Amino acid sequence: MNRIASFEVDHDTMVPGLYLSRTDVVGEHVVYTYDIRVIKPNTPPFMTTTQMHSIEHLFATFFRNTYDDVIYFGPMGCSTGFYVLFSKEHSIEEIKGRVLQACNFVAQYEGKLPGQSSKECGNYKDLDLGEAKYIAQKLTEILNS
Repeated sequence: MNRIASFEVDHDTMVPGLYLSRTDVVGEHVVYTYDIRVIKPNTPPFMTTTQMHSIEHLFATFFRNTYDDVIYFGPMGCSTGFYVLFSKEHSIEEIKGRVLQACNFVAQYEGKLPGQSSKECGNYKDLDLGEAKYIAQKLTEILNS
C-alpha cells in the first residue's frame, strides 16, 4: 500500500501553529485541509479526549454556523491538534482569523455545550466547557505569538 500524505510530514520538526496541510482534488472539487497544531508532536502532555471532544463540539458548531465553505472540523488521532477542511482557498492569515474567532466564541461561551445530550452525542458525558476554554486559550496564545 502507498503511504498516506500525513505520514510524509516530518513530525520531529513540527511546532504548534497553523499550516495548510494539503490540497486535494476530489472529483470536480478542491478540498483545502488546514492543520491546527496545539501540541508539539511526540511531546507530552497531549490533549485529553475530553479536551479534544469539547473543542470539536464548539468549533464545529461555530464554523458551520459562520462559514458556508466548511467541510469538516475534527481532532487528530495523535491528540496534538485538529483539522479543518474548506471547499474554498483562503490565505493562512484568513484561516488564522477564523480560528481566533472560534477561540473567542469558546472563551465567551456559557452553559451546556452544543450536542451535550445522549440523543445528540455518543459520548456526551465526555464534554467539559472548562477544558475547551483551556485549549482555546492555549491555541489563542500560539496563534498570537
